[in-house]
Amino acid sequence: MANEMMGLLGRKVGMSQMYDSNDNLFGVTIVDVSGNTVLAVRSEDGNDGYNAIQLGIDEQKEARVNQPDMGNFRKAGVSPRKFVREVRLSKDAASGYAIGQDIGAADVFAADAWVDVIGTSKGRGFAGVMKRHNFAGFIRSHGTHEYFRHGGSIGTRLTPGHVLKGKKMPGQYGNKRNTVQNLKLIKVDAERGLLYIRGGVPGPNGGYVMVRKAIKKS
Repeated sequence: MANEMMGLLGRKVGMSQMYDSNDNLFGVTIVDVSGNTVLAVRSEDGNDGYNAIQLGIDEQKEARVNQPDMGNFRKAGVSPRKFVREVRLSKDAASGYAIGQDIGAADVFAADAWVDVIGTSKGRGFAGVMKRHNFAGFIRSHGTHEYFRHGGSIGTRLTPGHVLKGKKMPGQYGNKRNTVQNLKLIKVDAERGLLYIRGGVPGPNGGYVMVRKAIKKS
């Protein structure tokens, strides 16, 4: 049933360390993917127009769910979930899943596989150019006043007469959807539903992520 693009939803537990066969120490991120439940199966033959499955994890109180979403949960016959996402699959792969089915870590992933991790980066609020874009700042010699951390001139004079799109300036830093590609899956703990992924993944501890099979590496 597993498709080359199949993935699971998870919670970032935190980081730890492991040794390779040459006794080299490296960092790993532990992701808990237990509790994945199929909430819907999309089909291009029906009203959806595409093939996918909808996954959800972590039960939610009914009082915190709006009516349209609650209707979908009742239709699937499952309790409300906090984090819901869809995974695009081929027609044959999507038809292999059933609503209400639980999917475990070992059903999708195996050790030594390559994965992509999608998450939301830590939000750092409104930040200046030195923190947001790693600017060096202005010289701190005699005669420089109140200009140490500024971004400098942004103008282009008469031609083209406006600030160029994409100019590095102060603004919102973090809190964006990020995808880290081609991470090595070191270990799969099927009993506890844990994935040990080499390197870091976006977001804080406890944040929700999606782990899918790598697109660019097999």
